[in-house]
Amino acid sequence: MANTIHVDVVSAEEQIFSGEAEFVALPGESGELGIYPMHTPLITRIRPGAVRIKVAGRNDEEFVFVAGGILEVQPKGVTVLADTAIRGADLDEAKAQDAKRKAEELMVNKESAIDYAKAQAELAAAIAQLAAIAKLRQKGR
Repeated sequence: MANTIHVDVVSAEEQIFSGEAEFVALPGESGELGIYPMHTPLITRIRPGAVRIKVAGRNDEEFVFVAGGILEVQPKGVTVLADTAIRGADLDEAKAQDAKRKAEELMVNKESAIDYAKAQAELAAAIAQLAAIAKLRQKGR
């Protein structure tokens, strides 16, 4: 398994994934990023969305939703420091729909620009989570 890269996905609450992978794909600040072993060093912000990890020796991918954070890439390792991270199996569509509805209500009933900006960020995260759930559901078919 010489052609692998070590991947760690962590949030403030817990370590979500740690292991060897053939590649990692995630939503970078400027677009989708694909990271393979021996990638050029990189540090960038990540947007809310799905982190897909092709685990070495397995046919399926590990799937993690992140609500933003920082990505660090070194030639032998990838670290995703997520604001919030949820394993694909733990995603709850009803909670995501509820969060989206609440954020939309906050945007309509804003009391200040700060409230509006916070509601916008919450709405973007909820929409990204719903998109991740849809993508995960599509892969399961």
